[in-house]
Amino acid sequence: MDRTSKENVVGEIKETFKGVMSVVLADYRGVDVPTVTGMRDELRAAGCGYRVLKNTLVKIAVKDSPLEEISTLLAGPTAVLWSHESPSAAAKLAVKFAKAEATFQIKGGFFDGQVLDPRGVENLSTMPDKPELQATLLMTFLAAPQDFVRTLAAGPMNFLYLLQARERSLG
Repeated sequence: MDRTSKENVVGEIKETFKGVMSVVLADYRGVDVPTVTGMRDELRAAGCGYRVLKNTLVKIAVKDSPLEEISTLLAGPTAVLWSHESPSAAAKLAVKFAKAEATFQIKGGFFDGQVLDPRGVENLSTMPDKPELQATLLMTFLAAPQDFVRTLAAGPMNFLYLLQARERSLG
């Protein structure tokens, strides 16, 4: 690879990592091509990226950026998974791939200004996605009005039940 190509790749890496929510680094040795292709398709569908990059180029690209600390994880063949939309999406898929494919090993990751070890990536994968959080928030907002309506309706309903019971006992 000539110098111009390397500079272009470094520029692409910098551009890709702008605004990234999370990054996962993995050792992909031993994973066959059809499996990697399937992984890429799943990642793309989830709004994530997957790329195998030269460690030295990634180190140059992340230098003097918040991601600079991931340089410690860049040793050996490294696949980089990232997400711009959901902090846990790349981690969820990486953990899924690691469980399905014994040769796919998670090295670590980066989230919210911190370098993560493999256990940290696994913990990140258990975080709810944005749609799940939105649904939980919506249900929280709806719970109070629903409880209020139930409370208002309970008095008249209980009175009605009392009248019906009284009517059955007399008649």
